[in-house]
Amino acid sequence: MRATVIPAPEPVLLDVEGVTEQFPVRRVYCVGRNYADHAIEMGHDPSREPPFFFQKNADNIYNGETFLYPTLSSDVHYEVELVMALSGGGADISIEDALSKVYGYAVGIDFTRRDLQDKAKKMSRPWEAAKAFEKSAPVSAIVPAAKIGHPQMGAIWLEVNGGRKQSGDLNQMIWKLPEIIAELSKLFVLAPGDMIMTGTPAGVGPIVRGDQVACGIDGVGKLSLTVA
Repeated sequence: MRATVIPAPEPVLLDVEGVTEQFPVRRVYCVGRNYADHAIEMGHDPSREPPFFFQKNADNIYNGETFLYPTLSSDVHYEVELVMALSGGGADISIEDALSKVYGYAVGIDFTRRDLQDKAKKMSRPWEAAKAFEKSAPVSAIVPAAKIGHPQMGAIWLEVNGGRKQSGDLNQMIWKLPEIIAELSKLFVLAPGDMIMTGTPAGVGPIVRGDQVACGIDGVGKLSLTVA
């Protein structure tokens, strides 16, 4: 490794179920409004229009048991999501070839500063500060696709303090997993280490300090954390 003028950042590494080796994170892409009920609850048309994407930072992703409530916000929402971890990439990937690029899957939460997002939307400004902030994307250990295949259906859910808040099924996605990869690769050159958060079902809502959050996806895994 070549010498650097300042210390090089530590790589972002995620646990992989069943092995000691970890998964290195390159980029984090997110799909907006990919469940019809969630699109409706956010005030949008759930028809199958072209998907839109945004990014979180790689170091927003972590295997953690604590979510630190961010400063400058008083309305932070949970959004449980299926996360894809890529072992391959490229540009203009075909739908038929898309799933061959997936290493595995995890359960993740896209925490969102809803107050900052709403303010930015009203002012027609970007809303990265609402999405790409510290510890905003906790994920479970990645489960290799070689072990579980590529999930097309299965319950996806989230609870706060034992009460069910989000409940849906992966088969309710407007854009399916291979379509997400194919569409995203038209905009970006994907590469090994990229992660894709695939959208959330209806029922998003706020959390406060002290809350216990638990979520899961059938056949993929579970994730639990404390809001601090």
